[in-house]
Amino acid sequence: MARVSSHPVKPAPPKAKPRDPVAAGARDAAQNRAAGHNYFLLEKYEAGVALRGTEVKSIREGKANLKDAYGIIQNGEAFLLNAHIGAYSHGSSNNHEALRTRKLLLHQEEIQKLTGKTQQKGLTLIPTRLYFRNGRVKCEIAVARGKQQWDKRETERRREADREARAAVARGKKS
Repeated sequence: MARVSSHPVKPAPPKAKPRDPVAAGARDAAQNRAAGHNYFLLEKYEAGVALRGTEVKSIREGKANLKDAYGIIQNGEAFLLNAHIGAYSHGSSNNHEALRTRKLLLHQEEIQKLTGKTQQKGLTLIPTRLYFRNGRVKCEIAVARGKQQWDKRETERRREADREARAAVARGKKS
């Protein structure tokens, strides 16, 4: 027989929702997949990005696009151009511009290294991904050299050959 309690029992509090993987830093907020296809990525650097509040919230919602973005260095400062960050859904009339120029936060030594490299013919700065680290938005930028059409075909051939070799090894292990 069940025992009757004289005082009311509180229901268990609802469990907290798991944190969004983008906000937690477990997944990239935006990637530039075309960068690896169109450029040889030589060196990568991590840079902070000077953003407005609605831009950070839009990035958390996944409204960032780096496809046509590139970096420049002017007057000893690094900037990110053409990075599209869509309008925040709950923003007011003070929402940010989607394609504004954003400052990249780098150490002075890194800026000097990048200045020397980008002045070489054929090298440029390309953002490869946006992600969160300790609640801050970071941008991975790469010093890159453009690929010619035959370079792209050669890369595709090599990738296809590697894929076939892995498949052959997997078939060999099954039998």
